[in-house]
Amino acid sequence: MTPIISDDMPVIRANALTTNSMIDHAFFTRQGGVSTGIYSSLNCGFGSGDKEENVSENRLRVSEKLGVVPPSLVSVYQVHGTNVVTVEESWDKHSAPRADGMVTRQAGLALGILTADCTPVLFADQNAGVIGACHAGWRGALDGIVESTISAMEMMGAARDRIVAAIGPCIAQKSYQVGLDFRDQFTNRDAQFSDYFIDDNPAHLRFDLGGFVELMLNRGAIANFENVNIDNCAEIETLFSYRRTTLAGEKDYGRGISAITLKRSN
Repeated sequence: MTPIISDDMPVIRANALTTNSMIDHAFFTRQGGVSTGIYSSLNCGFGSGDKEENVSENRLRVSEKLGVVPPSLVSVYQVHGTNVVTVEESWDKHSAPRADGMVTRQAGLALGILTADCTPVLFADQNAGVIGACHAGWRGALDGIVESTISAMEMMGAARDRIVAAIGPCIAQKSYQVGLDFRDQFTNRDAQFSDYFIDDNPAHLRFDLGGFVELMLNRGAIANFENVNIDNCAEIETLFSYRRTTLAGEKDYGRGISAITLKRSN
């Protein structure tokens, strides 16, 4: 497991993305923000019912942690699809495109992915100076968001044999119970996908989302990737989880953020 840095804003970093001083990234925890109650404390999702000023302050703190000016932390309106946008300049929350992936070669921009069980994946081709990020829930992962992000990076000059990636915290197989019809949506596409399900009881299975995303990265033939292997559903004090809060009968949930940036040269 990649260590969590203990400071006023704990983050998780993957070794695969720390070899170049011009790239910074972080999988942020739920700690170090100003939100309260079920959103405590670093909720970065404007789509939640949290106070807008709290989310704005939290995103400001994330920006400062990454060393970018606040408007340069961008995120998309995530829709569990496969659309990937090229980011050339920042936008405000009202202008966020509907997409689940972003790529850029613009230094000083940070690409932010919001999750609360789904998989955040961060990418970098350090030689080409191209970074990417995607939101891979089960549907997006099945439909090809990982491949779409890699392909979009290639169009900006990246090469698969140089791209490295990191899979952030997501719901683990032990926490992810699904129905038999859920598995059918996978095995109808590819019989190998059955490998990512284990029997739970006669009517239910458990799905390995992180492992499935690993398969998509392997099929993408990139240079290397790392999975931090942290189950956000089990980390009550550290990470947000949609499923955990839903099972607890809570009405809403916070969204964590994972981000990657190309630093500006001095």
